[in-house]
Amino acid sequence: MDEKEKDKDFDYDLYEIKYGIDLRPEPLEDAQNEPEETETEKKPEPETSRKAADQGKMELYDWLQCIVSAILCGILIFVFVGRVIGVEGTSMLDTLYDRDKIIMSNLLYKPKYGDIVVLKAPNFTEKPLVKRVIATEGQTLDIDFTTGKVYIDGREIKEDYIREPTLTQLDFEGPVTIPEGYVFVMGDNRNASSDSRHSLVGFVDTRQILGKVLFVLMPGPNPDGTRDWSRIGSPY
Repeated sequence: MDEKEKDKDFDYDLYEIKYGIDLRPEPLEDAQNEPEETETEKKPEPETSRKAADQGKMELYDWLQCIVSAILCGILIFVFVGRVIGVEGTSMLDTLYDRDKIIMSNLLYKPKYGDIVVLKAPNFTEKPLVKRVIATEGQTLDIDFTTGKVYIDGREIKEDYIREPTLTQLDFEGPVTIPEGYVFVMGDNRNASSDSRHSLVGFVDTRQILGKVLFVLMPGPNPDGTRDWSRIGSPY
């Protein structure tokens, strides 16, 4: 008789009643009842790791693409819309200072009175000049060097931007009428500026105007050596 048949003949209940001991064997746990391995407990498969790595590469590529696009946009803006120009000298005091960095633009620009422009004067210097437009084509300009007043078409113009009255004549003989396609320019520091009053500058061909000054990008030092940082972004 094998062990299984002996177990069938043994009266476990009677033995427990008589001796107070339960000899029944412990039931085996069903393997099917064992808890399944959760997703979080599973080890990442090689395919999942590759997907995560590929996703990280794509994010890095997107960031690089954004950075390159921003740089290209900045270059296009400065080439076709605005350029950085440095002011040299004190002819535009107290509006612009020596070593100011300014942004200028020539996009769809037509010169008008009061604009500060960057221009070429090849007979005077190879470097660009920064001056203010005082009169445009067809207007008649005259200057009274005794009083320092400037007249356009017989009317005195209000010049609250100049440092001092216009007392330096240079080569100017007025009145003069501005030819078509030209402008007359002067510096705001009238008595320390070589401009259209000088025969080597004279009337400025509008085709020689590189653009209009938009704002101050970086202020240069004031005459006392300090810098006025509040001028950043100032239109003038």
